[in-house]
Amino acid sequence: MTLEQGTMRIGEVHARLRRDYPDLELSKIRYYEDKGLVRPSRSRKGYRLYCERDVACLREAIRLAQEEFVPLRVVRLRLIESGLLVDGPVATSRVAAREALAPAVVAAAPTPARALTVVRPVESEPEGALEDVAELADHAGPRSLAELLVESGLTPDELNQVLALGILSPAVVDGQARYDERDVVIARAVRDLLARGADPRQVRALARVAEREVGVALEIAGPPWAHPEAPDERLVEVAAQVAALRVELVARELERELAARSLAPHGA
Repeated sequence: MTLEQGTMRIGEVHARLRRDYPDLELSKIRYYEDKGLVRPSRSRKGYRLYCERDVACLREAIRLAQEEFVPLRVVRLRLIESGLLVDGPVATSRVAAREALAPAVVAAAPTPARALTVVRPVESEPEGALEDVAELADHAGPRSLAELLVESGLTPDELNQVLALGILSPAVVDGQARYDERDVVIARAVRDLLARGADPRQVRALARVAEREVGVALEIAGPPWAHPEAPDERLVEVAAQVAALRVELVARELERELAARSLAPHGA
């Protein structure tokens, strides 16, 4: 494999970097990509593919940012000077996704915070449009943003918050953002939590927990070449064991909390 051949998925890259930076979250890798500090290639389905040069680029970016406290804009310049990063306009996956969603979004009102894009309210859709979308959404293939809105049951405002926080990550296919069946299931689960009073930021925290759990499973399973006979099966099995342990740990903590509440004075 040459330095220019991207063959690693983001989870494998995350596992490798965590050996040197145990607290590194998967979202940080995506954030560095957003800042133009790494430029992974893309598979036909829109998934990130990293090469050895990309891993070296990320490792150096993390070192400069976390150990030498170099501003990210300066980190990018140093990466270019060192030859790890090719200079060029910053065009990341999230930027591409936002551009792909342009026909279905409108700019949010200006605020002191970072500007977001929001889904148009349902009322702005032509009469009968949602019924047509619902009919089109009755399939197992990739969904558009409008189809995801109908299938998930989220309001446009809720879906905007979910997208802004990166809870859903669309694949970019032929320049268009597309959501799969897993995204629909996740969106519906988010809808149920929001209906119980959850804040989207709490849901994002759960997504970070899932990212860390996968990172642990990747470390335990080891790199694919360590088990060439069935690397994917091994990873799935380890992930299932990690998930099973998490369920038991959550159950134990819940039992302790319920027991503590039963002993607490009434009204405390």
